[in-house]
Amino acid sequence: MQRSATSAIIRAPTKAIYRRLGDNAFQTVVVGLGITIMLLAVVLAWVLLRDGWEPLRIFGFLGFLTGTTWDPVQNDYGTWPFIVGTLITSIAGLALSFFPALGVAIFTAEYAPRWLASIIDTIVDLLAAIPSVVVGIWGIFVLVPFLQNNVYLPIYFWTFEQAPQLLPILGPPAGYNLVTATIVLALMIVPYTAALARDSIRLVPRSQREAARALGATRWEVMRMAVIPYARGGIVAGAILSFGRAIGETMAVAMLVGNSNTLPFTLFGPAATMPSVIVNEFREAVENLHLASLMTVGFYLFLISLVVNLIAAWMQRRYTVGGRAL
Repeated sequence: MQRSATSAIIRAPTKAIYRRLGDNAFQTVVVGLGITIMLLAVVLAWVLLRDGWEPLRIFGFLGFLTGTTWDPVQNDYGTWPFIVGTLITSIAGLALSFFPALGVAIFTAEYAPRWLASIIDTIVDLLAAIPSVVVGIWGIFVLVPFLQNNVYLPIYFWTFEQAPQLLPILGPPAGYNLVTATIVLALMIVPYTAALARDSIRLVPRSQREAARALGATRWEVMRMAVIPYARGGIVAGAILSFGRAIGETMAVAMLVGNSNTLPFTLFGPAATMPSVIVNEFREAVENLHLASLMTVGFYLFLISLVVNLIAAWMQRRYTVGGRAL
C-alpha cells in the first residue's frame, strides 16, 4: 500500500506554475547565451577596429584596402596583396577539394558497406582534427621536395623551351609558393566539406529514393535527380563554410606560401595571405603604426569571414527543398 502511494506521488503531474517557471528559466538561459555570443562578436570587431583605427585615418578605408605596398620601414601599408593571396588560395583550394569531398560523401552515404563507410567516416573526421602546424611540417618535409623536383622543375624547363612567354606567369620554381599552399589548403578543408555533404545526403528521406526507383531510375539517376537536389542546401552550405575555414587558415599556409608582400604573385613564386602576414609580423611589430596596420588586417579578415558565413546561411535556406533545413 505504501509503495502504491509513493508511485502515485512520483507519477503526479507537475503543477502548471512549476512548468511555467522551468520554461521561463530555460528560455532566459538560452536567450542569454545567444546574446552573449553576439556580444562577443561585436566586442571583437570593436577591439580590432579601435586598435586599427590609425591606419584607416591615415590611408583611408579604401586606400588601406586597395594599397599594393606593404613596407614597414617606410611606414607605407596596403593590404591588397594579402587579400588577393587569401582569395586565390581559398577559392582555388575549394575548387580542388569540392568534387573529391563530394565523391567521398556520396560513396560513404550511398554505396559503401556499413563497415567500410564507418572506417572512412572515422578517417575523414580524424583528418579534420590534425593540427595545422603538423600539416605544415608534413608539407615542408614531404610535399615541397616532391612537388619541386617532380612537378615544378619539369614544368618550368618545358615552358622555358616550348613557351617562354608564359614564364612571367609561372615565376621561379620555388617549393614554397602559391600552388603548394593551395594544395595543402585543399587537403585541409576536404574533411569539412565531406562531413557536411555526407550528413546532408544521409538525411534525405528514404521515400525520395524509393519513389525514383519505382519510376525505373538507375542508381546514378536516383542520386542525381532525387538525392543531390534534396541535399543541395547542406552541400552548398558545407562548401561555403569550408571556404570560410580556408580563408582563416594560418599556420600551414604561413609555413608554405613563401610570404612575399608584393604583387604580382606567380604560380611557382612566393605569395602571402592575410592570416600569414599577421602571424609572421605580429611579434616583430615595434612601431605603433605597424601594429595598428596588422590589427586592421585582422578587422578586414573578420569582415570577410562574417560575410562568408552569412552567405552560407542564406544559401542553405535558398537551396533547401521545401523550406526545411536538412
